Amino acid sequence: CFVSGILVVRNLSDIPQDSYGRPGLSHMTVAGAVHHGMKELEVWLQTFAPGSGTPIHRHDCEEIFLVLKGKGTLFLAEPGLEYPGEVLQFHISGNSTMTIPVNSVHQIINTSNEDLQFYVIISRPPIRVFVYRSFLVPHTEAVTHFPYPWDLKTLTS
Repeated sequence: CFVSGILVVRNLSDIPQDSYGRPGLSHMTVAGAVHHGMKELEVWLQTFAPGSGTPIHRHDCEEIFLVLKGKGTLFLAEPGLEYPGEVLQFHISGNSTMTIPVNSVHQIINTSNEDLQFYVIISRPPIRVFVYRSFLVPHTEAVTHFPYPWDLKTLTS
């Protein structure tokens, strides 16, 4: 059933998952701007295999993680003027939540021997991501990815 152009009820088993070329990633857009016409927020279900994780990155939206299972580490940079700055480490596990402020450089790595799975909620979709080679490079060296791979696949199919 659609209301205002948005499918109201869906079964997660009917939503495709893909790695989008990132080893160890399984991504599903549960409700999104490009995929489903969402305007204010987007929800993903992501699973990282042991040892895998996100690139070092930031984005111009808020982000909340709700960890379902597994263990990992969140690396979050203190805001810096020219480069990300000092990196804080937070251990995460099932029932953890993480809140990432706008433009905060961060990375999540699965540090366990089991899958790390979480829901991700972002504001201001679709997401524009700035990827860093390391936490020590200036913000001016971050590479912009827009549209992001899961949005690009939908736009080009």
